[in-house]
Amino acid sequence: MDARFNMFDNEIAMKFFKRFANAGLVIQQSPLPTSTQELVSLRASQINGCGWCIDMHTKEAAAGGESAVRLNLVAAWRESTVFTEAEQAALALAEEGTRLADAYEGVSDETWAQVRKHYDDDQIAALVSLVALINAANRLAVIVHQKGGSYQPGMFAAAFD
Repeated sequence: MDARFNMFDNEIAMKFFKRFANAGLVIQQSPLPTSTQELVSLRASQINGCGWCIDMHTKEAAAGGESAVRLNLVAAWRESTVFTEAEQAALALAEEGTRLADAYEGVSDETWAQVRKHYDDDQIAALVSLVALINAANRLAVIVHQKGGSYQPGMFAAAFD
């Protein structure tokens, strides 16, 4: 199935994407580790079934030096030994923050306590913002059926300067 609508060829969409990318830049430049950012983005994208974002964040993470083993195990991080406690806390937050409708409390107190244990306030601000941003990106791509497979690492860097 082809994309329903080409967001990259639309003036309004591109104006929006530039601002969206600027919000992402705040997170990228934060003290939250880049590897954690990519793992969180990948996990939320898996939950939301966003092929475009899975493709993007898998490739960006690999280009940044992330191992194939860790990338392959993100979907089963609870059953894996390759993630730190801090990464596990971030992945739990990503899952619970993505599945808000599945639990009356949203993010559990237990998960929040683990996040507080491993991250400082600036990292938490970036992490919470990242979960919100990747969920928005997933929705944009899924709504228009933007398919994964064609992304190349860094392909949007110049377009959104």
